[in-house]
Amino acid sequence: MSEPTLYIGGRWVAPRLRQRFCSVDPALEKRIMELGAAGAEDVDLAVQAARTAFNCGWAQMPGSERAGYLDALADNLELRQETLAELEVRDNGKPLREAVADVADAIECFRRYAGLARELDERQDQPLRLIDSRFSCRIRHEPSGVVGLIIHWSFPLLMAARTIAPVLAAGATCVVVPSELTPLTALELGLAASRVGLPPGVLNILSGFEGQTDRALVRHPGVDRLSFGRLPLGVQTPSTALAGGRGLGLGSSGKAACILFDDVDVDAAVEWIVLGAFLNQGQAAGSIARLVVQESIAPRLLERLVESVRGMRLGPGILAGVQMGPLVSARQHRKFMTVIQHSQRAAKLLIGGRRPAHLPVGHFVEPTIFDEPDIRHEIWREGISGPVFCVKRFKTEAEALALINHGSHDLATAVFSVDLERATRIANGLRAGVVWVNCSNPAFIREPWGLESYLESKQIICHDNAERLGWYSRWGSAGSSDGFVDNNNKEATQWTGL
Repeated sequence: MSEPTLYIGGRWVAPRLRQRFCSVDPALEKRIMELGAAGAEDVDLAVQAARTAFNCGWAQMPGSERAGYLDALADNLELRQETLAELEVRDNGKPLREAVADVADAIECFRRYAGLARELDERQDQPLRLIDSRFSCRIRHEPSGVVGLIIHWSFPLLMAARTIAPVLAAGATCVVVPSELTPLTALELGLAASRVGLPPGVLNILSGFEGQTDRALVRHPGVDRLSFGRLPLGVQTPSTALAGGRGLGLGSSGKAACILFDDVDVDAAVEWIVLGAFLNQGQAAGSIARLVVQESIAPRLLERLVESVRGMRLGPGILAGVQMGPLVSARQHRKFMTVIQHSQRAAKLLIGGRRPAHLPVGHFVEPTIFDEPDIRHEIWREGISGPVFCVKRFKTEAEALALINHGSHDLATAVFSVDLERATRIANGLRAGVVWVNCSNPAFIREPWGLESYLESKQIICHDNAERLGWYSRWGSAGSSDGFVDNNNKEATQWTGL
């Protein structure tokens, strides 16, 4: 990507204030490239471009035509899969095999929402039966307008695809702000858009500083809906006050828990736990952070977990065979190491918690396991972004539920048991948005709810003008406190509805 690096209205432009920043390879701590940093003026231009595109054809375009553009975007990404995966590794730090899977999922996401855009045509103007036959009603599904998308750094291209694809499929337009830490593959979507001839202004992508570009987007009055993959710097909770009463969507965040009963295959469970805890260096929404295990199998399980973690290969994600790369930034590395240091007063450190001796450069940390933490400590109560999880033991189902539900609402919880009736009981009792049974962290495209988030339903009701409505015959008796006066007969009457 050469200068200029802001994608606004179908053109690459430089920021108005000429601010710049550098993307950095977290494995080598070296600059990758210099990028423009969008300010409030650039955000305003992007929102105006998105509004113009929305009003001038994109919203009115049949879903089948929008689907053609989505398929073309998928085709363009597919042609560049290898390059995009390598760029994701350099920008984010994750192992290449994970980046390859992310790119493939992003491509599939655009294809899937192309299909949903075509289906949207079939849903338009569906009749709704009314109790009064003199009226007819049809339902339309219309796009929500200009959408502001703030993307997280954990899965840069994939999370961008998962938000952009449903917006475009619905007929809305968008302004996208990727993370300051990982902007490169999101900007590649602008390159794809220009190559496939996506109408100008439908997709706008602004790199910039966290707390500056994203907050300018949040505060812009021309944005109809906001979707947060991450909260702008200094914002703790998205609110209608912050967003001016507009629609809000908060992307998945938080970590996950895991319950293991004593009838499980320990070796199989260890594979799922390691995958669930250390995917993307433990920086993924839904990464396992808390593990409760029935005490009879705890010694064997912990032995196998420590053995598995000790054998993991750490290093730059671009190297073959690497299982875990660096944390995404120096700031994340400092935060993680501080929490690990403080947590050693509240739990037993079984393994990890240090910089690998053979990796003096880069934001690397060893995968970390704590045993029997104080449940009041942050290492148990809060999801720490990084490769760490804690283990506690339980005897009964009730105790397992109490440990997991105590003081925390997990994004997800995994339950491992051969007894599916027991797993169902536990799943029903968990305070979690998603429950996985005998697996952890499977990821699927959210369909069709992603599309529905950017659609608004409209009822269009028609009356047969050839027939008088006969309002007066539908009025109730005089004297009601809900009545009104007919100027013709001066009687107080009550409306009873259709």
